Amino acid sequence: MSPDLSRRTLVQAATAALASAALPSLAQSAWPSKPIRIIVPYTAGGFTDQMARLLQVGLQKQLGQPVVIDNKPGANSIIGVDAVAKSAPDGHTFGVVIPAFTANTTLYPKLPYNPRKDLVGVSLMGISPLVAAVSLNAPFKNTKELVAYAKANPGKVSFASSGSGSAAHLTSELFKTLTNTFMVHIPYRGATPALTDLLGGQVPLFLDPPPNLIQPAKAGRIRLIGVASEKRLPILPDVPTFVEQGIPGMLGSTWASMIAPAGTPRDIVQRMSEAVNQIIRSEETRAKLEAMGTFAEGTTPEACDAFLASETTKWGNVIRDAGVKLD
Repeated sequence: MSPDLSRRTLVQAATAALASAALPSLAQSAWPSKPIRIIVPYTAGGFTDQMARLLQVGLQKQLGQPVVIDNKPGANSIIGVDAVAKSAPDGHTFGVVIPAFTANTTLYPKLPYNPRKDLVGVSLMGISPLVAAVSLNAPFKNTKELVAYAKANPGKVSFASSGSGSAAHLTSELFKTLTNTFMVHIPYRGATPALTDLLGGQVPLFLDPPPNLIQPAKAGRIRLIGVASEKRLPILPDVPTFVEQGIPGMLGSTWASMIAPAGTPRDIVQRMSEAVNQIIRSEETRAKLEAMGTFAEGTTPEACDAFLASETTKWGNVIRDAGVKLD
């Protein structure tokens, strides 16, 4: 073989190798190549669904493909999350989850998916701190009086939640631990019936995200006594945080995070994260979230993974310490 032919052969081989190596990147650069599905593991209309739909129009504009919201409720979000975990990791299926996703790791010893191995974080979208509301006929009007009454009357104060293992339930259990009080949990099938009984005076205490509580509070039908956050909510500037009221560590919220099936190409996860963050951080979306009592976030995939891991540990400890069992 002549030196020229040998050199030409080597060049052709190197060129072919480079082209082959570039194929995955080129394929990924064409993403998305079909409609994107966002699985919401709850019914339409709730916080999780609202957060997903805040992204829908903006993502369609940015990515140039239709974005379909697919509601798959059931089993405390497990059905929907399992659908995300078992979807093809091609960058065309994502999910939106809330605190139940991290609590379920401890509540359910046998999940149909491994949350650490089968799913990855894309972006933490928003955090909505829980607010404590008390009925007008409750024998306490503020946090100090609640703690004093609960200590003097162990087991005589009941608190509602939107369901066993919900953020409202676990945050209330955290309150009990931090204040060294004993109160009785009354789980409801959702926030609406719990709020109905709070308004009617059948239950004296209920922690819930702000949207459900703002109007009844403004109408003078309930009292808001504390926010489970480091800082006050702009929409409720007169309601102090529990931290301000001398209960450090009393932090609990519902939040929304986008996830993806493990194995989704990292550059696609990154591009989706950037697209989500651009929408979340826009003035229009921030204003909508503030009206919902929600702090806009928008994080990197790595920060999202770290947040989910932290929440899993936090609520796992609360569940074990309080001996929480599913009904």
